[in-house]
Amino acid sequence: MLSIVEIGHRSVGESCPAFIIAEIGINHNGDLNTAKRLIDAAVLAGCDAVKFQKRSPDRCVPVAQRNVMRETPWGLMSYIEYRKRIEFGMDDYAQIDTYCRERKIIWFASCWDSESVDMIDTFSPSCYKIASACLINDDLVRYTGSKGRPVILSTGMSTMKQIQHAVSILDREQLLLAHCTSTYPCPAEEINLGMIQTLKSIFGVPVGYSGHEVGLQISVAAVALGACFLERHITLDRTMWGSDHAASVEPHGVRRLVRDIRVVERAMGDGVKKVYDSELPVMRRLQGK
Repeated sequence: MLSIVEIGHRSVGESCPAFIIAEIGINHNGDLNTAKRLIDAAVLAGCDAVKFQKRSPDRCVPVAQRNVMRETPWGLMSYIEYRKRIEFGMDDYAQIDTYCRERKIIWFASCWDSESVDMIDTFSPSCYKIASACLINDDLVRYTGSKGRPVILSTGMSTMKQIQHAVSILDREQLLLAHCTSTYPCPAEEINLGMIQTLKSIFGVPVGYSGHEVGLQISVAAVALGACFLERHITLDRTMWGSDHAASVEPHGVRRLVRDIRVVERAMGDGVKKVYDSELPVMRRLQGK
């Protein structure tokens, strides 16, 4: 029996409804009003949580890339200036925290450095996520786990050996794994949904799916195949400027996704064969019983 992890007011694991996360990430483009509109869209769709990404650019941007010039909606600027332009600070997250509490939706973040972990921890998040790119960063994995909160570990661009090592330095009772392929957008033939059951059988913790594909079918199928939670990027418009928008889902798509997942969950049943009351009239008519 797989473990169940409590994230806020929700139990996540086998036999629990799928925990649905709208990944805002950096799709707010540094604008707090856009972030609030994305939170509203997630609430309207019936998502359980929204997730952000938090970095300290001076720590996270490689030195070789800092002065590379980049065209942005705010004009030509260096990459480090761009990264700072789209990052939310303490005051922004204080407003996000208040807004999510008002809208009664869980929020958390994937933090790419220890300074960001400390900042987000001031808001007592229900959990953390460790991004696929950070899975091999032992210091960050260990530091995130030291906060004593549930941790979602994303497994994209990682070997099984690397996943096993990262899991070994985290508390399994507070751990969830996210199967993921880190291609944006990801072609169907590289998604490998069979890994959901593989990860469950090896690690015995709740396993979900973090999707970067175009469309909704694969995400619904992931839940049908046993994903305990689902994460998809959300955007106001897939044509907006930014690296993640093309692999994101617009508000109307998120509503359809949540609706279809809940229908599939009702249809899964318990695997015990039975004759339903609704079948009895048909039985009498066709079988003469």
